[in-house]
Amino acid sequence: MRWTMSSDRVPEAWFNVVPSLPEPLQPPLHPGTREPVTPDLLTPLFPMALIGQEVSAEPYIDIPGEVLDILRLWRPTPLIRATRLEKALDTPARIYFKDESVSPAGSHKPNTAVPQAFYNKAAGIKRLTTETGAGQWGSALSYACSLFEMECKVYMVRASYQQKPYRRVMMETWGGQVVASPVDQPDHPGSLGTAITDAVRDAVSREDTHYSLGSVLNHVLLHQTVIGLEAKEQLQLAGEEKPDLVIGCCGGGSNLGGLALPFVADPEVELLAVEPASCPTLTEGKFDYDFGDSAGMTPLLAMYTLGHEFIPPSIHAGGLRYHGDAPIISNLVKSGRMRATAYAQGKVFDAAIQFARTQGPIPAPETAHAIRATIDEALRAREEGRERVILFGYSGHGLLDLQAYDDYLTGKLEDA
Repeated sequence: MRWTMSSDRVPEAWFNVVPSLPEPLQPPLHPGTREPVTPDLLTPLFPMALIGQEVSAEPYIDIPGEVLDILRLWRPTPLIRATRLEKALDTPARIYFKDESVSPAGSHKPNTAVPQAFYNKAAGIKRLTTETGAGQWGSALSYACSLFEMECKVYMVRASYQQKPYRRVMMETWGGQVVASPVDQPDHPGSLGTAITDAVRDAVSREDTHYSLGSVLNHVLLHQTVIGLEAKEQLQLAGEEKPDLVIGCCGGGSNLGGLALPFVADPEVELLAVEPASCPTLTEGKFDYDFGDSAGMTPLLAMYTLGHEFIPPSIHAGGLRYHGDAPIISNLVKSGRMRATAYAQGKVFDAAIQFARTQGPIPAPETAHAIRATIDEALRAREEGRERVILFGYSGHGLLDLQAYDDYLTGKLEDA
């Protein structure tokens, strides 16, 4: 069962959760002075339009028409009820998922890549640099830059660069230039923090270049709220007043935020972040000011962190291997509005296989974290004998992650 909407139903404004947060966000701090960052200090990295969105307190921000025209190539994305999974679990829960795998890049990432490329192009920028973990973000930004005839340089975490060669091919097909990170340590497995350092260092060295981030920052989560806004309308079409529980995998927080933030103001809707046990930022990290990169070049953000020098194991869910979390997500967890859980890699792939063998699609390892939590919550509903409406984010497909599935199926997957 699936609910689709015509292209004229794509939201025309992004939802800004900042006015609805339980507590005010703490300001980012300058890495040198530790004083609050002013907008002019961010101009070497971002265009003023994105800086304005980063600090905006407006509840809604209009989406430019040129961006809408591109989003409508694949949006609205389908809402699908996982009836076959429900039957296999023998659960009274009704399980729905928002399928973001239908975008050209196969994930939710183009939702912010397109507006970021648009605003940079409008500001006269000719080239963007970025980092990528599993390659989903690098693919999305390469795609977006190709639409606006911009150059794209992607620093890919070396462990993923080696594990996922076809992600590199995707980026290069769209014109992106991809290198393994860290560039100056060829034996280092890398992390999103080291890749951010490489990308920022590159961006500030050239006047024609800006840096683009695929998660964590306020404006990135803002752009992703098209997911949750569409899902609210589609659930109504499905005959559901609202979900009882919204679940998303969480690395930096963009996919989770995009689905969950439009539900924050409703206290009856529970929100759940799911992360890897090998990189347990929300469940075992400390809430503190920390750098977004490994070298300490970026502004300090108030967030849950494992420390900017933390190097996670080379698990297949490369998009979740980040030492920190979005300040907005951290704010929600710290205040108790959102809870978090973590799973080891083996249990995540158990869930991915069960989903593929009941529903059909093969999920990305990142997405499988949300599926694992969804299955456990549906089983809990069965034990308690109560109906629940569960909505989770199907953030991307796993058709370029088949090495991970081969490792699982042949017993080579480490339970990190």
